[in-house]
Amino acid sequence: MELFRLCRHAYTHDLSGRGAVIYGARWNSKGTDLLYTAQNRSLAMAEVVVHLSLTALPTDYHMVQLFIPDSVSYEITDPATLPADWAEFPHPSSTKKIGDTFVQEAKHCMLKVPSAITPGDFNFLLNSAHPDFNQLQILEVLPFPFNQRLVCRHD
Repeated sequence: MELFRLCRHAYTHDLSGRGAVIYGARWNSKGTDLLYTAQNRSLAMAEVVVHLSLTALPTDYHMVQLFIPDSVSYEITDPATLPADWAEFPHPSSTKKIGDTFVQEAKHCMLKVPSAITPGDFNFLLNSAHPDFNQLQILEVLPFPFNQRLVCRHD
């Protein structure tokens, strides 16, 4: 399986999940390490763009392509079983608890979750403390220039 993450250049080889541990996010509380990845490049971009001020686009982002062998264990979250507030912003405690429990139980290395930004697409949360995590490989790191049409008005 190939997964993607879009991040600032300084963090392209940091797969620790430390950013999530410092700030928390939709699927984890502060203090819980999770590496957020996306099933495709477009979703990786969408998941970043929603957090940016689009008056000026950053120029230091890179797309990281990861290879995850089939032997790496993962769990699939059924969207039908998620709490009613799972896609709300700010991120609800109900989804943070899901990711925190996933990391604490450590049964699997990855958790497949639906994207709140792009319905029908999925993110994969990776537990860097799981024994399977060391099987991940970075395949490619490329500069990612954001398209200027994201900030330009079209009348």
